[in-house]
Amino acid sequence: MKKYLIEFLHSIGIEPSFLAMSISILLIIILTAVTIHIVLHKVILKSIKKIDEKKKNLITSALLEENLFERLALVFQGLVVYWQTNIWIEKGYIYETLLTISLVWIVIFGLLATYSLIDKIFKTLYNKTKIPFFDMQTVIQSIKLIFGIICFIYIISILMDKSPVAILSGLGAMSAVLMLVFKDTILGFTAGLQLSTNKMVQVGDWIEMPKYGADGDIIDIGLNVVKVRNFDKTITTIPTYALVSDSFKNWQGMRESGGRRIKRAIKIDINSIKFLNEEDIQKLKKANLLAPYLQKKEDEIKDYNEKNHFDLSVSVNGRRLTNIGTLRAYIETYLKNHPNINKNMTIMVRQLAPNEYGIPIEIYCFTATTVWIDYENIQSDIFDHIYSVLGDFGIKAYQYN
Repeated sequence: MKKYLIEFLHSIGIEPSFLAMSISILLIIILTAVTIHIVLHKVILKSIKKIDEKKKNLITSALLEENLFERLALVFQGLVVYWQTNIWIEKGYIYETLLTISLVWIVIFGLLATYSLIDKIFKTLYNKTKIPFFDMQTVIQSIKLIFGIICFIYIISILMDKSPVAILSGLGAMSAVLMLVFKDTILGFTAGLQLSTNKMVQVGDWIEMPKYGADGDIIDIGLNVVKVRNFDKTITTIPTYALVSDSFKNWQGMRESGGRRIKRAIKIDINSIKFLNEEDIQKLKKANLLAPYLQKKEDEIKDYNEKNHFDLSVSVNGRRLTNIGTLRAYIETYLKNHPNINKNMTIMVRQLAPNEYGIPIEIYCFTATTVWIDYENIQSDIFDHIYSVLGDFGIKAYQYN
């Protein structure tokens, strides 16, 4: 090959000196690399895209997705430079430099091409098997980490001109440094296995982690960080290992249950609590939801008082209906008849311990939907109604003046 180059230089009137030969060889290598780059990226890649547009198949889609073809093309360009270096250049400084650069180039883009191939394989596997994405993501990143470490060691061996085995034998002394450098990666890898094995979280789960200001849906689970899109559309990143070492709340169970809990209390002014008289009872009996309850309680109380011969002229004797007890019964019946309350889950209205703000009456139930906006509207409608009917029971809500 050099013979033909010397003859060519003579033919154009250039003395084939060392400098002329070196410049010519470098130009040949550069022009060859540029030509191959243009052919691969501008001609062949466009042809593959046209073929894939007309008739999609596994090979063309695999080459186009994840930048696989571009990375393979760059590997091929590196191989061509490596091959030309061995053909054209004699051993020396230039030879060693070009050889080192081309080898590092091949290893780096070979690693990236391997990553693209792994992504394509697992994406195809996910589409066919529907294995939980996070379980596969952990495996993918673990495989990539292994390949990355292998290539890193190989690149170091190329730059230091030593065998990879010799580099590995010296890692013992560097173990403390490596542990420090890869601390987050090692912790993330371990945490990823625990999260996956115990099925603690997956992409799409709504988690709440106040320590990191996270309250929203998980959009990505990586080896080192978990990304959460909060409800104000900000993105919070959490170290993966923090999901194992710290506590967090996963709302996915609520979503899957089909009901979201309402747990809120109204404060009753203690001074407004009283026994119901006959006039109050007859008035409240006109309420469709209360009539059955009041009739049943009236009969029950009447029988009890008659059996025990209480003197009902004194209010402390016997049993009587109270406005707060009747209110609790009404609210519970109202919730059980509400179309947007889940009847298969707990429905309870209870009285909590009194405090300086009055007597809390807590409503505990679940909506029939987990959609946030719908949930808030249903909850607001329920409490709008409850506050509006308090006056019918002669009850006042506590309000600080």
